Amino acid sequence: MAGNHIRAVIFDVGGVLVRTFDRGPRAAWEERLGLGPGGADELVFHSTMGQAAQRGEVTNDALWSWIEQQVDLGDAFADFRRDFWIGDRLDEALVALIRSLRPRYQTAIISNATDALLRSLTADYPIVADFDLIVGSAAEGIMKPDPRIYRNTLQRLGRKPDQAVFIDDAPANVAAAQALGMQAIRFTQNTDLAAELRALGLVF
Repeated sequence: MAGNHIRAVIFDVGGVLVRTFDRGPRAAWEERLGLGPGGADELVFHSTMGQAAQRGEVTNDALWSWIEQQVDLGDAFADFRRDFWIGDRLDEALVALIRSLRPRYQTAIISNATDALLRSLTADYPIVADFDLIVGSAAEGIMKPDPRIYRNTLQRLGRKPDQAVFIDDAPANVAAAQALGMQAIRFTQNTDLAAELRALGLVF
């Protein structure tokens, strides 16, 4: 079975460990700003500056300074920035699952994120201690699904591709991991991750 060889389980953050359970606050700002559905996400994550920040080409602070110029909210900008994240929550059940995997399996993160990743995982979602390795795209200068970020992670863990399972919500990122020879699971809100991992032969 695959699980006889698995030694590391690697997780995405946004959309897996941390998810937007309530889009109401973002949607309210999108309506106020005339951005259209998903427009706030587009600015923060998918805009040219958002992507540059995730590649480490500009800082998180520079990204938000640029967003402030785009939305032109004046003193209300701090409220927009707060409300953008207010509906996000850490999946505590998933964290409990991760803790049950240790120490039998190494646990790691690969996240497309700005240089604020470690600060966020320390202050907002204190889960740093639950992982052997945290790899952020801004620090690497490489974003998923670029295969180099997976290879770098595996090298630091001391694992071959077939010794790792990768979990992500984005199909392209899952496909890239599979192309390298990793086991991979596409995560959705309906995923029974414990069952999926046990089906691969993991024991916990």
